[in-house]
Amino acid sequence: MNFDKDLDARGLNCPLPILRAKKALNEMQTGQVLRLVATDPGSVKDFQAFCKQTGNELLSHAESEKEYTFFMKRK
Repeated sequence: MNFDKDLDARGLNCPLPILRAKKALNEMQTGQVLRLVATDPGSVKDFQAFCKQTGNELLSHAESEKEYTFFMKRK
């Protein structure tokens, strides 16, 4: 999937991945896509809730070798 900004949140625990994603999304234009990679297992539920609350769209998330990759579209 194509993305406009890449964010590495590996090794960070809640709430840092969410805070970094929020900051990155705020710097982006409407419709742009952020790719974020995290290692916190709680980040799956965290980002689902975050996108629901903020109106940003969680395009997809996947897990591979204890790494979680999220694609979020800026509202």
